[in-house]
Amino acid sequence: MSLIYSSLISIVNRISYEFHRSFLFTTIFSILSFLEDQWVSSYFKRFYPSENFLNFLNRNNIIKNYIFSPLIVILLFSMFLLLSINSVTTSLATTLIIAFIAFFIGSTILPRFLLNDNGKIAVKFNRDDIYSIGFCLMLVSIVFFFISIATVGGIPILKPSIRYLLKPAFTMPVFLIIPATGLIASAYLKDFQIQKITRSQVRFRFLLLLAIDCAILLTLGYRTPLLASFLIIIIIGYFGNIVSPWEVVIGGLIGVGAIIGIGYFRSVKEFSITTATSPLSTLQNRADFTLHVLNLLDFLGGNFGLTHGKLLASAIPGSELGPRMMVGKLIAWRSEVTITPTLIGQMVIDFGKVGVAVEMCILGFILGIGFKIIQKTKDYFYIGIYALLLTYTILGIETGILDIQVLVYFIIAIFIYAIYCSKAKN
Repeated sequence: MSLIYSSLISIVNRISYEFHRSFLFTTIFSILSFLEDQWVSSYFKRFYPSENFLNFLNRNNIIKNYIFSPLIVILLFSMFLLLSINSVTTSLATTLIIAFIAFFIGSTILPRFLLNDNGKIAVKFNRDDIYSIGFCLMLVSIVFFFISIATVGGIPILKPSIRYLLKPAFTMPVFLIIPATGLIASAYLKDFQIQKITRSQVRFRFLLLLAIDCAILLTLGYRTPLLASFLIIIIIGYFGNIVSPWEVVIGGLIGVGAIIGIGYFRSVKEFSITTATSPLSTLQNRADFTLHVLNLLDFLGGNFGLTHGKLLASAIPGSELGPRMMVGKLIAWRSEVTITPTLIGQMVIDFGKVGVAVEMCILGFILGIGFKIIQKTKDYFYIGIYALLLTYTILGIETGILDIQVLVYFIIAIFIYAIYCSKAKN
């Protein structure tokens, strides 16, 4: 395994080095360096609110230290359910209680029995290696972005109907921009931690990464990956003391506004609603429909499940139906539509209430271990990994954790955490 990792790192470092010394990238980075200098010394920066703005938020212990603990998943899941006007069946209410209790045990109680050392970083990763991996993933994402645009012959955000012509084989690599952003941002965080760059410089670089993500993902008309970009930047900035607690709160409101705005714009363009409809209705309608789906899945799954792992396995490339198409076939007998099953939808239809208890406990444990590591070490790399996992768990509240690339992120994180915990014992 060490040989594979060393070979991979050697390749990505070489690619990164060659691109950085090319004329095109030398020119790009020279321009960005100039813009960064202008940003740092800008006169207009003084008009931006200081860190003490809305200081009551900064002084709140929960907001200051625990807003992005794993328990935020339970809070946001509950808020999402409250958006819906549909009622929850008694059976589903029981399933949700089981899910929340299991997640709490996994994220808060079980990690207390591990990593009770002095906070020494058991496994360290080289900053340049992490940056090179992120940079290469970013290159792959940009290449497939242009391929995706070329295959549909237009810009999906301007003509939403062609968005449905986008081929998953080309768009899935575009979404690598999310982990790429997390890895590059965490590398910049390391530079800030060792005082190689200033807080103003790292904030500029975070904004630049976010701008690149927005340009690419907005062009394709995707709002969920766009929200992922916002989340991962905010979470890394929060744990790295790059953004203030009040900025996290404002950023969260902006993110919600972006979801509502993009959804409303797309719905109007596709004539599914009129301009007289409230923008908030698009979000409420999604919550209504998703809760209705969850009620049906809970009824079908019962205590021990119906599909016994087939739904999760359908995420593997080459499967006849994808996970969300399989949900559509299960509840509506229509395999040509994709339906989001929420975070626990896959769990309950595969393995019933028993599966919900086990899988939510495991999910909570993964996040709980990650949170405990960054609380103890403040290490840049583990902040980036935790931010990636928490981002997709939050988004999975509606969509479920069913995409193969997201499952791979969790598998890699489990492997890294397992090595960390074993090394920490020695």
